[in-house]
Amino acid sequence: MHLLGLRIAGLMPFRDIVLPFVDDGGEPRMLTVLYGASGVGKTTVIHAIGSTRPGYAVAQPKSAAGHPRGSDELPWANADWRLGDDDPERPHALRIASPGAAVLAEPESELLRRREQALFDKLAKDRGFVFLAFASTRWFSRQPLMLTSPARGLARYDVRAPHSLDDATRSDLSRETKQALAYAEIGAALQRTSSGARVATPKLEILGAAMRTAVNTLVSLTGHVYHGLDPLSFEPLFSSPTGQRLAFDALPNQARHLVAFAALPTRALWAAYPGCDPRVSEGVVCIDDVDLHQDRSTQGRLLPALRAALPGVQWILTTSSSEVAGSADTRDVLALRWDDDEVALYAGVEARVH
Repeated sequence: MHLLGLRIAGLMPFRDIVLPFVDDGGEPRMLTVLYGASGVGKTTVIHAIGSTRPGYAVAQPKSAAGHPRGSDELPWANADWRLGDDDPERPHALRIASPGAAVLAEPESELLRRREQALFDKLAKDRGFVFLAFASTRWFSRQPLMLTSPARGLARYDVRAPHSLDDATRSDLSRETKQALAYAEIGAALQRTSSGARVATPKLEILGAAMRTAVNTLVSLTGHVYHGLDPLSFEPLFSSPTGQRLAFDALPNQARHLVAFAALPTRALWAAYPGCDPRVSEGVVCIDDVDLHQDRSTQGRLLPALRAALPGVQWILTTSSSEVAGSADTRDVLALRWDDDEVALYAGVEARVH
């Protein structure tokens, strides 16, 4: 599943804006950088995407500051999705809209669209339709690894799980990052040594290899290397550029962010598509303020590393960093700027002009 386009109406700070996520040939753009200063609605775009997708479409919040389209109108959004591996035979996009929003002029067409949306809401509960969002409020506490039954948590993907983008109390990524790393390593090791494993069990060696590859692709930007788990504590183990062994909690803050950017999407892709290599599975991952806690050198090399880590993922990144925006292809940058009393969209060469 990949995003083709998004329309937001009446959701502050936007009046009515359409954001394209396709290239010149109409194919999904696998990397998009939303570039702009604070207050132009970058987080609002990620919120709209996350709340207008197959399996999870909810009403958009009405701003207390006033409604740009009129007090009687509720804000809404609609998104066009190419389902890809989730429905390979579907020839056209699936349009998901906020509840109550009529996005097609013809009543019969709108009724058919709503029926399709309801159908895929049911189908999404079973497998696939991966979406993951990293909030700008993300942080890492120091806490020991806690293992639970994988069948109830790590090995399941809940498409209806909401993504909070403004609540720091729900943005601590330490526990789930450590659990994702441990699940991949322990599962792969146990399956390699178990001669009586059931045939129907997904090959966790695939997950173990994908996890190591993805994590090392990103954490190597800071000179660190991921080695697996410490056999005594089960804590994820890394080495520094000088060769010093470090636990996850001892990593620099920027390195922990990079580990999470790789580990959590890899875990989600595996849970949604058991037995399939996460390195080729499709999904959408949004990172708000991707430059947060990263030095300038890392910012300039981050985008190609994300694409290399999980090539099947469509990355949608927000940033106010010129280093990040400058490292992207001009066609991959969408700039949001205030134009008089509303936020306007600029693409291509115009996105780089201040």
